[in-house]
Amino acid sequence: MTGFQALSKTVSFQFGSQTFTWGDAKNFVLFAGPDIIEDEGLVLETGQEIKRVTEKLGIPWILKCSFDKANRQSSSSFRGPGADQALKSLFKLKTKLNAPLLTDVHETHQVAPVAEVADVLQIPAFLSRQTDLLVETAKTGKVIHIKKGQFLAPWDMKSIANKAVQAGNSKLLLCDRGTTFGYNRLINDMTGLVEMRNLGFPVIMDATHSTQLPGATGESSGGRSEMVWPLARAAMAVGVDGVFLETHPRPEQALCDGPTSLPLKNLEKVLTNLQSIFKTHFLS
Repeated sequence: MTGFQALSKTVSFQFGSQTFTWGDAKNFVLFAGPDIIEDEGLVLETGQEIKRVTEKLGIPWILKCSFDKANRQSSSSFRGPGADQALKSLFKLKTKLNAPLLTDVHETHQVAPVAEVADVLQIPAFLSRQTDLLVETAKTGKVIHIKKGQFLAPWDMKSIANKAVQAGNSKLLLCDRGTTFGYNRLINDMTGLVEMRNLGFPVIMDATHSTQLPGATGESSGGRSEMVWPLARAAMAVGVDGVFLETHPRPEQALCDGPTSLPLKNLEKVLTNLQSIFKTHFLS
């Protein structure tokens, strides 16, 4: 495999005594957690199991949990406990778990308070072209995880990344979460992962949102969670620097994105398989 190799410019940050690095082709980093903070107990339950599995397998893990879901299809859909309370809870939870945190920002005024809590800031796919949001996020100096809009080609991410670079921040991760294909469907172009990485930035595969059926139920999005594992395997075989997985102990009861969430009970076998693929192709 010659297409996946160390980038000349890696992205990293320090959390306590641990260094997280993307782009060196030595390991992949996992973003994982429930979609949103439904309650502290559920996030803690999920995080403790992810921590157990990732420590057993030696996979670097960053807790993923949204403090607010501003892009729900219906105004009556659950968005979280409120921004202030959610950020306080997430800070408490990351401290208990001793794990860094990724969460997303939707508006420029959110960036500063979120940056005080989160270690990696995420730009949602629908907002990936919002210049002011990208620039404000870049000014924090944090690692930025930019999801490619469902309406964008892989090579369009060059201009988007340049907005952050020109604002003084090149600590960028580019993420694929599927591309719109007609109504209520997303597809993944695995060659796009290679093309985005050729822009000089590490790439992440969002294997859960890629299974989404946008707006399929009328009031909310549907999904095909049984496709999470196949998509993650395919991406790992192509070569990625990280995997994004939303997981939930009881997806059928999840208040957001349950149809696309990986059941927590399946996490260990999925990660064991992904790690095997990574080691076979890239560390042999």
